[in-house]
Amino acid sequence: MTASRLGCSSISFRHLDLPDALAAMAKLGFTEIDLGSLPGVCDHVPLDLDRAGIARVVGAVRDSGLTVRSINVDVGDLNDPRMRMHDSEHLFRLLELAAVLEAKAIVLPNGALEHTPMTDLDDDLLRVADNLEFVLDRGRLLGVDLWVESLHVWRLCCNHTRAAALTERLHPDIGIVMDFSHIVASGGDPVDFVQDTAGRIAHVHIRDALRGHVQLDTDPISDRPGNINLSVGRGDVDFASGLRALDAAGYGGHFTLELETRDVTDDERPAATAAAAQNIGELLTFAA
Repeated sequence: MTASRLGCSSISFRHLDLPDALAAMAKLGFTEIDLGSLPGVCDHVPLDLDRAGIARVVGAVRDSGLTVRSINVDVGDLNDPRMRMHDSEHLFRLLELAAVLEAKAIVLPNGALEHTPMTDLDDDLLRVADNLEFVLDRGRLLGVDLWVESLHVWRLCCNHTRAAALTERLHPDIGIVMDFSHIVASGGDPVDFVQDTAGRIAHVHIRDALRGHVQLDTDPISDRPGNINLSVGRGDVDFASGLRALDAAGYGGHFTLELETRDVTDDERPAATAAAAQNIGELLTFAA
């Protein structure tokens, strides 16, 4: 486990346009990145992606000299009975973009930004799993893997129990993205998550959070159980123990600083990102 496996998400510089965000990450010494395409969060990959948009993203990335590990996307509520993945031109364009960029995978969420199931929980989880398997099959045609953020404190699978239930229903070739911040904000323990999910973890997001507890009868947006928008070192996440657990479990994948932080100004963001990279890099080396 070495710091060379540590990349940066363009979400960390979402206030900049794509070429400037890429330049900022390259200047900090990163060689590998994740790209963001999330409504309301980051549109470095256009949310209305077309052929011209693909060309612009590819050109900007190639000009930067950076490599893309994954593209973090949202193509709709995967637990919605009205979702028709085979009609999603946006999904097909995203997979095409990932293939052209030689990205390892695209990352999808575990359901809608709502804790309450649209039918009942079991049906919703099966619907998410079926939709993800459709994406998996389409991605295979282009050599692009599929990963899912199985625990996201604002979404359907908002705690360890629901994340585990979804994982049980997923095709074994679908990788799991572990996000330290969402685990802690939901009241969970990253070590427990690793022990329960280790064989499925394909990628890890690094961000700090305050410990919380999910209230399933509240609005996950307005009544957040824990602040997930904190710089590394300013929250309750014990990165050292989580990284040691990953190493002990034989995790061989990569890590991404996904610093959607709101505790620093945009001018302070490069320095905060550099500090996070140094902190996590040292922990990765120590864990090894």
